Amino acid sequence: MTTTSTFNYEVVPGYFYHDEEPTGPTHRATTQPGLGLIERAYETDAEFDAEGKKSQWERFNHFLTWKNQAGRGKVLYKLIIVIRHGEGFHNVKEAEAGRHEWDAHWSHLDGDGKVTWSNALLTEKGKRQAGALNEFWQESIEDLKLPTPQIYYTSPLARCLETTKIAYSGLDVPADRPFRPIVKEGLRERFGVHTCDRRSTRSWISTNYPEYDIEPSLTENDDLWKPDVRESESEVSTRVKTLLDDVFSESDKTIVSFTAHSGLVRALYDVTKHRDVWVAAGAMVPLLVKAEVAE
Repeated sequence: MTTTSTFNYEVVPGYFYHDEEPTGPTHRATTQPGLGLIERAYETDAEFDAEGKKSQWERFNHFLTWKNQAGRGKVLYKLIIVIRHGEGFHNVKEAEAGRHEWDAHWSHLDGDGKVTWSNALLTEKGKRQAGALNEFWQESIEDLKLPTPQIYYTSPLARCLETTKIAYSGLDVPADRPFRPIVKEGLRERFGVHTCDRRSTRSWISTNYPEYDIEPSLTENDDLWKPDVRESESEVSTRVKTLLDDVFSESDKTIVSFTAHSGLVRALYDVTKHRDVWVAAGAMVPLLVKAEVAE
């Protein structure tokens, strides 16, 4: 769908503990119980929960709906549930070789003769990490009344497609929010040079994930990946801004899921003015985003 609006974005602090986590690569954010929703009151509690019997998540979900109604289409709020894919074979090789050797040599190759990391698949550990997210959802839906995403978006790279499927399959979701992820090119890791970030064909995705919807603009072959040109961090942020404009324009859903990559998540935080918190592989974190229509 053609973008109809452009927005200015900022994260809304004060609702999730994740917003205050330490920044930089020495700390990696992990999935917190209840997604780290802070226990607090909302302006809508008196009307919605006069007897004090609703869960924190039920009250927050109602509050989020109210905030969007009050914005009258000029100010929008979405809770973006961000999943960084589980461990892939490229992550293992980078840890083994070290960042310098990985960037200078190994990342340019499809593999080392023992392991292939071109469009890297999940390792067994990565699959277990995604499975842990599924267990988190099953328990939190039942115990905390945590609402499932109303719409799901995923990077077209294999490790994200697989993480999304494992994390969300088999959940008890309402009929109006079925699990049918949308594959979006804009959620990819940085384009170019690193073979782990070169995607498969559109046909391969369609064949292996027939339950996913692929955005019309995603081409058959990966025309965006070049063997000798690496997308810059500022270019990734520009791409994320376009992605957010698409998502905020094309859907009125207030709780959405992104399955993406470490570099993409950092760019998302840059665009939304979030602190530079690094996210661990296989972790899920919340991002409450406010979007104002740009004049």
